[in-house]
Amino acid sequence: MHLEHVNLTVSNVERSIAFYARLLGATVRWRGTTSAGAPAVHIGGDDWYLALFQGAPAPVVIDYDRVGFNHFGVAVDDLDAAKRALTELGADIHYEPEYDPGRRVYFLDPDGYEVELVQYAKV
Repeated sequence: MHLEHVNLTVSNVERSIAFYARLLGATVRWRGTTSAGAPAVHIGGDDWYLALFQGAPAPVVIDYDRVGFNHFGVAVDDLDAAKRALTELGADIHYEPEYDPGRRVYFLDPDGYEVELVQYAKV
């Protein structure tokens, strides 16, 4: 079993495609529209994707003390390369804890969603 997709409402689908394509090497798997006629896209890999629906800009609230969405995490093979991509994309890493079983960084995407990238130690 694995998590297949995460669905995010974003303010600009094209900007999010460019961001996640560069960061994760993701490709567009599907393009269409929402039931309201707004742009929609699935971007990802062979067995996972981000479903991105375009909506009105609004602040994303991240509150670890309340019920709700906090962040999603993606395992990467090379965290140092991902960090370089984040720098090129203008994203600021705001948390880089050191704890087992892997190295990780947390940052905000262009709409303010918190994302965790983790590289697990090779066994």
